[in-house]
Amino acid sequence: MNKGKVYFVGAGPGDVGLITVKGQKAIEKADVILYDRLLNPKLLEAATLDCELIYCGKTPYTNGISQGEINELLVSKAMAGHRVVRLKGGDPAVFGRVGEEAGSLKEQGIPFEVIPGVTSGIAASMYAGVPVTHRDYGRSFAMVTAHDQTKKDIDWNGLVNSMDTVAFYMGVANLPYIRENLINHGKPGNTPALVIQWGTYGRQETVEGTLDDIVERVCERSLGNPAVTLIGDIISLRGKLQWFENKPLYGQRFLVARTGTAKSSLAEALHELGGDIIEFPKWNAAKVKIEESQLLSFLLYDRILFTSPESVHGFLDLLAEYAIDYRRISSELYVLSRKSKKVLQQRGLMAKLKSEMVETGTLLVIGDREQEQNSEYGAEAYFQSIDKFVDERFLEILPGMLDGKEVDTVLFSNQHSVDMLMEYGNKADVDIEALLNQASIGVIGKSTGKRLEDYGFAQDMMPIEPSVEELVALIVNRNVY
Repeated sequence: MNKGKVYFVGAGPGDVGLITVKGQKAIEKADVILYDRLLNPKLLEAATLDCELIYCGKTPYTNGISQGEINELLVSKAMAGHRVVRLKGGDPAVFGRVGEEAGSLKEQGIPFEVIPGVTSGIAASMYAGVPVTHRDYGRSFAMVTAHDQTKKDIDWNGLVNSMDTVAFYMGVANLPYIRENLINHGKPGNTPALVIQWGTYGRQETVEGTLDDIVERVCERSLGNPAVTLIGDIISLRGKLQWFENKPLYGQRFLVARTGTAKSSLAEALHELGGDIIEFPKWNAAKVKIEESQLLSFLLYDRILFTSPESVHGFLDLLAEYAIDYRRISSELYVLSRKSKKVLQQRGLMAKLKSEMVETGTLLVIGDREQEQNSEYGAEAYFQSIDKFVDERFLEILPGMLDGKEVDTVLFSNQHSVDMLMEYGNKADVDIEALLNQASIGVIGKSTGKRLEDYGFAQDMMPIEPSVEELVALIVNRNVY
């Protein structure tokens, strides 16, 4: 068997938008992905369904999988002919041990590439409002790892006398030691200092002070790793250049209950407003098999009701597969949501909302689930146009996604989203009931609120008009936290 290839990909520090185009493509084409703790797990959603996901995370307090085991995995997977992605938080060449891992591949003659990423010392600093260089405040910048085993090797004289700005990676536990050595080697105690935890995530938290008081301030706020500590006069620009922390939903964490494979417009809107977003469950879809004659018979119904965007795509893709012209659809088309209406419009077809549906004529319901309640629509027939299912690889990933900060708000867009979060959240060994008890809950539509009540919970927010836009506006305009 031919040898495979390994791609060392920098995932960036947290914000999924900071992944490079080349890095994203590598994820999409991977057969195997070995991923670290500090990257955003949402990036893994771009992997194919048959891609093997292997967690290689470590914490400051546990060893986890050893570096030797990681090296062996990279070699064995590549030797088996796989296209392997080693997905690392930040940049693989900035304290990412890419030299050791690539070296083990070189010894075996395995080809590899390194795809750089955005490192946290730069990105987290800028998300906190601090550029790492400025012609008036800082013309030099250093990045230093601050783990216990390396701190004895730090050139403190060089940092104090030659560098205007210094970023210490993962050094919260050693902050007293860092302060002591900087001051002892000549750095003034009033030098500005900034600690940034979970930089570029919506849950980013910052503590600002000076060398004299930064340790005490960090202790008061109970900050820990992952964090970057920034030292230098350039921090004084923070008041003028803050932008991320000024977003209306900055600091708020949302869990959006998903019911489909399409991108969530609700999650995207909240992320753009500065929220820290978790989406769950993760869904995948596969084609269904059908005879052309049966597909053609569906075009004879007077009315067709689509229950989701996926059901629209599935049905129209089947028509295209059999080269059936969309113009042969003489039925009146209806949808349950504006999102489905938009999907149809993008494919050249017009539809009305179910609330506008006439009650006369034969009705076909096209959905994306096996267990549709056809009776509630009064339909003569039901067709599942696509096989949609939960990607259970993400069940073991969810607990890690919930680390670091409690969820402030849980959001449900329909009844099905309530059922799915309850079922698959518990399958992921997450106490969903406890999570809902401590969070605010927002819903779209009265039926969704009623389904939530069936589980013993009450909604805190429900827009008068059942739409994503109105729910987002309600979240922004009301202090529900």
